[in-house]
Amino acid sequence: MEVGARALGVQLQLLEARNLTEIDQPFAAAIREGAGALMVFGEGGPFVPHRTKIADLAVKHRLPSIFGGRAFVEAGRLMGYGASPSGRGQRIAAYVDKILKGAKPADLPIELPTKFELVINLKTAQALGLTIPPMLLFQADEVIQ
Repeated sequence: MEVGARALGVQLQLLEARNLTEIDQPFAAAIREGAGALMVFGEGGPFVPHRTKIADLAVKHRLPSIFGGRAFVEAGRLMGYGASPSGRGQRIAAYVDKILKGAKPADLPIELPTKFELVINLKTAQALGLTIPPMLLFQADEVIQ
């Protein structure tokens, strides 16, 4: 990410929160440092039950945000781009099938996702005063109105 940020002339600011009680601190630091957007890593963990609060904080602080999971976009994040849940489900089913037929889990190869999806929340874009380019909307797998 640092290489990509430098190539784009973007300053990358890494902030961390390990649980919900720490979530306000990174937002305050991002605002203090003049962040223009928010990118969240990790598709779950302790933050899934609080995805609406996190999305509300991003909108409150006027930070367009992108996340890897659809559920966060449905909760109010601007965009999500990540491995398709249906694609993951199919691969998991294939692994289960192989294991049930006698394959040893340790012998199965590690696979990277091959199907990705882009989800855009237009309601959040409107709340942030953003216009999403038509070409990006056209390329999205889903646009939440």
